[in-house]
Amino acid sequence: MYHLVVNGIGYDVDVDGATPLLWTLRDVIGLTGTKYGCGIQRCASCTIWMNGGLSQSCVVSTAQAAQYSIVTIEGLSPDSSNPVQKAWVDHQVPQCGFCQPGVIMVAAKAASHGLSGADIADQIHNICVCGTYQRMREALNDL
Repeated sequence: MYHLVVNGIGYDVDVDGATPLLWTLRDVIGLTGTKYGCGIQRCASCTIWMNGGLSQSCVVSTAQAAQYSIVTIEGLSPDSSNPVQKAWVDHQVPQCGFCQPGVIMVAAKAASHGLSGADIADQIHNICVCGTYQRMREALNDL
């Protein structure tokens, strides 16, 4: 049994400690906004915040995560009022949308450090197979 604090809410989860946090978030807690991409920490689709830092939830075990405060895309802004989320909507960034939660989490973290526009874009190393990078840059330039 592990106690996780996700988006400010405590969850007691009965899973094997080695279970990747991604699967605990999605399959046990029911927060399906965080996406599975590669499973080897390369694509960053599963990016979340742990104690304020960026982490790929596909390679963090549930046991490791139990000591951190976790924020998922659902916890970034309950009403999608985060400036990055608003810019994504205004510029119709997502195509398939699969990588977008991870990209938004990276961009929002960079924006929270006072970066904007091209400086935020330089922080994004997420892989988008749809190739919406130009729309991402346009949206980030509006921040």
